[in-house]
Parts: sequence; structure tokens; C-alpha cells
Amino acid sequence: MTETPAPGQTAPAAAEAPNNRTEVFAVHGADPEVLAYAMAKYSRSSLSMRESLKEISSQRAEQFLNTFYFQYGHRSIADLAHVAFAVERLSLLAAIVLVDEQRWDGQERSTRYQNFRKSGWYLPEFGADLASAQLYVETVENLFAQYHTVFEGVFASLREQVRKPEEMKQETYDRTLKARAFDVARYLLPLATNTSLGQIVNARTLETQVSRLLSHPAAEVRQLGEKLQAAASGAAWNVHGADLAALQREIAALDPALGERAAALLAREVKTAPTLVKYAAVNDYQTRTRAELQQAAAELLSDEVIDAAPLVDLVDDAEALEVEIATTLLYGACHYPYRQIRRHVAALSEARRNEVIHLGMRHRGRHDELLREFSSGQALRFDILMDIGGFRDMHRHRRCVQVLQAFTPQHGYAIPEGVEEAGALGLYEETMRSAQAASVRLAGGTAPEAPESAKYVLPLATRVRALFKMDFAEALYISELRSAPQGHFSYRRVAWEMYRAVQRTHPALAQYFRATDADAPIDLLQR
Repeated sequence: MTETPAPGQTAPAAAEAPNNRTEVFAVHGADPEVLAYAMAKYSRSSLSMRESLKEISSQRAEQFLNTFYFQYGHRSIADLAHVAFAVERLSLLAAIVLVDEQRWDGQERSTRYQNFRKSGWYLPEFGADLASAQLYVETVENLFAQYHTVFEGVFASLREQVRKPEEMKQETYDRTLKARAFDVARYLLPLATNTSLGQIVNARTLETQVSRLLSHPAAEVRQLGEKLQAAASGAAWNVHGADLAALQREIAALDPALGERAAALLAREVKTAPTLVKYAAVNDYQTRTRAELQQAAAELLSDEVIDAAPLVDLVDDAEALEVEIATTLLYGACHYPYRQIRRHVAALSEARRNEVIHLGMRHRGRHDELLREFSSGQALRFDILMDIGGFRDMHRHRRCVQVLQAFTPQHGYAIPEGVEEAGALGLYEETMRSAQAASVRLAGGTAPEAPESAKYVLPLATRVRALFKMDFAEALYISELRSAPQGHFSYRRVAWEMYRAVQRTHPALAQYFRATDADAPIDLLQR
């Protein structure tokens, strides 16, 4: 039915007429950069997504990105290009560095549910330092041997402690107890252990990730950055490639001309993000600032003894923002607790404190994002000292700011539940002391990058310090999720102590936490 306009009125123009026809559709098959260009065109064109994709070629997308992404600095365009990667056979150490992005999505092979005995391990380049190479190999091989021994001992111990319910299948019972045994045995895995992971990241995150990896002091991590950049710039693996090739051959047998056209289409290489990551390079801002902050921390603390600190320290005392920023900058450059560093920073003159902050800024280039340490001002700051294995699970929380200190044997190691019950405590401690002593010896060797190579022999039981800054909602979320009975006992204890720290300082808010007491008995058959 057509309405007649009232006297003195005119019909609305076509562009202003009601058009209640919202449409939603999924898109697949377009190259990530082409899709990013098509989405970016919404701000510069009235064309629909279908119309845009029909007229855009890879060459036009590259021209557009070269202009708007690199020349005009419209970096948000890269948020629209998502790329999937498989990263296989990298060390646990490299994996921790790789996933250290706040805008990261992925999954890694689990040390809690899989046997890593035959996964292989990373061997650094030792050059002419044959003694260090031999020590490294012997240490890693011993850790894997004891990993197997402790697993078998803990599994046998658990079978004696926990009776199989009649209704539970033997296969389920064994699988559940093996997972519990891996929870314990994984403490012996060295950081050299190979793992694999998959990640889906947008091109902006990929660019900063590649640049960060290329700037890392460890050769393996730098090489990983090069391989990521090459994978994004080169031809992507097509999951249907073999089937399509077989189909093309069948078509060619029936119709040679049509087969040639199909072959031409198959020959086209899909490159996921060749334009957006082509300029990713070593980040001079990060490398120079890291070295200067390490020197400043060493000078300020003058090699004093590291203060004893609890598992979780909620550092929420009122302080000036300048003190927090300077303290956090130094925190990531040394191995001292946050409170100990802050005590020194607070005692500095305003001019000297500002010099520390300036160290974090002086080398920043035009397009460099600020160091993560400048993300300050959160009300809740937890200084956490826990085993590396448990930290890897806590590391997954992206809604908070994490500042991780370098791996070192200086903080000792954790002893997991179940080792003593299995009669393996003596063996376990002897293995840990031997591995950490080997790390100290390797750090003083003559091999290239000796300090970095030494970190690979540190077992996952080694304690590492990390600062977690967050708001109230994230503290509640982590405490509730990670203290749940099915979680690993290491991070369950951390999550519970986070809750207790909030309870002591903010009792009115603590009542809203639904955390689970880490000391309460749990059913070992629940996963």
C-alpha cells in the first residue's frame, strides 16, 4: 500500500525511506588482507561487502594498505585481518615468549594431559664450548629420565591411594590418575622441552609479536620471529590442497581446456599477510631500553640480597603514579620483589626518579607502543612468586597487565604434592639441585648467548616472579576460576592466596568471591 503525502508535504527521498532489512552473513574464502581492505572500505565507500569483495584484488589491497596503513598510520585496519598459524616443535621457553601478547588467542600442547618424554628438546648453539654442550645434554637427558621415573612412581602411588569406583571404567580411571601423575612429573620438564601450539591473531598483533621476537636475546626466539614473518609473507598451506589437485586431474582428463583453467586457479598462492608484516623488524626501542633499565636496576639495588617474599603479595598501598611506573620499569629488569624495589624508588629524589622513567621513554620511535610497564594505575597489584609450570596457566589471563621477570635459579624451586607420598622426594630434590647448578655453570660459559642458553635447563619447578596488575572484576574472575577443584594444585594455591589477600585489605568486597579453599580435600578422580 502506498501512502499519499499530506497537503504541503513531499514524499521522503529514496535515501531517507525506511529500510528495515538488516542482513548478516558469514564470509570465507577471501585472503585476510583482501578481507581487511573490504571491511575498511565501509568507512570510505557505500558498497556492500559482496560488492567490495567482487571488485578487490590482492594487488589493490596491497596498494591500499601501503597507503593507509604505513603512510597514514591507520593501524586499526590490521585488526581486521586474522591469520591462523601452527607453530610446532618450539621450546617451552620460546612458547612462553611467543604467547606473551595481551591480544592473543591460541592453544598449546598441555603438559598436564600429555606425555612429553618423547617430544624432543631444543639444543642451543654452543660453538667451541664443548664442555658446556656436554653439560647441557647430560642435564636435559637426566631431567627427562627422572620425569619418567617420577611419573611412574606417582601413578603407582595414586593407584594405591585412590580406589576405582565400581561404576567407573578402568580406562577412565587410569586416564584420570595418569593426568594427576603428569601434574606432578611435569615439574621436571626443562624449558628446552619441545611443544606445539596454534594461534589465531590479527595482523597488528602479529606485526608487534614478530618485532618483539626479533628483538629477544635468545637465538631460538629471534629465529621464530623470522619464521613467523616468512609464514605470513609466503604461501599458506591449503587444507584442501591435495583433494583439489586430484579433482583438477580428473577435470583435465575429461576436458583439457577446463583442466588448464582449474590448474591456473590452483597455482595461485594465498599469502595471509604479506603487506602488513613486511616492515616488522628488530625494535630498537625495546632492546636499548631493556639494557639501560637492567643497568639502572643493578646500580640502584647494588647486588643486595633479595628479600624473602610470600607466594602472593597484594601491593595496594597508596603511592604516587610516578613511583609505580618507575618501580615497574625496574621490576621487569631484575629479580627483586616489587616492595623491595619500591622502597628504593620512593627514597629517590624526584629528579632521579624521573630519570628512571625517562629511560623507559628516551628511545621510543614515532610508531612504537609504550612498554607494557607503563600500563599503571590499576588498584590491585599482585607480586607472585610461583613455579614456571603453574605460571604458564596464569599467563593465559589477558585482561590484566603482566610483567614477567627473567628465568633464574635464584628463587629456588617448588616441590609438588605427591612426590613425597610416592617416595621420590630425595630423587626429585637431587635432580632439581643438579639442574639449577648446571644452569649457573652454563651461564658462566664461553658459548654465544651463554646466559640465555643456561635458562633452557631450568625445570618447570623453578620459581619465577611476575607482577599481575588488574581491576576488581579480573581479580574475582581469576580467584574463582583458578581455585576450582579440577585445577592444578599450584595455581589453585595462588588463586586462593589472591582471594585471601583481597579479604585482608578489602573485606567488604571479599564476600562476593566464590573461591574454593585450596586446603579443602578434593576428589582426585574429578577432572
